[in-house]
Amino acid sequence: MSLPPVVMGVNFIIYVADQKASADFYARFLDSAPTLDVPGMTEFTLPGGAVLGLMPIRGIRRLLGDALPGEDWETQTPRCELYLTVSDAAAYFTRAREAGARAVLPVEERDWGHRAGYLLDPDGHVVAVGEAI
Repeated sequence: MSLPPVVMGVNFIIYVADQKASADFYARFLDSAPTLDVPGMTEFTLPGGAVLGLMPIRGIRRLLGDALPGEDWETQTPRCELYLTVSDAAAYFTRAREAGARAVLPVEERDWGHRAGYLLDPDGHVVAVGEAI
């Protein structure tokens, strides 16, 4: 059986310690209200139609249980990066800092043709903002 050739949508879900605090951070950083905000999931629709979801760690633990790695899974090295291509990386970098992100690498020219900066969101996820040079 073959699958249809078109993906209907893309959702990126990151696991967070405090859903409300993370939702507040992303609302400020993205300058956008959530399109869904219910116990267990907050979603932001991104330009292009992708969706960023925020799920409490306890929710994914409840859903997947023993299928997840050991108990220190929540505190291990980040395993994802949210890379947003924007029109003004420096402005988004500043907005993220003002919303509570921790700067890791400043906005600079990178060898892949972007000016990009790296931060950590309140849960330690890597968030990057980049613009084409």
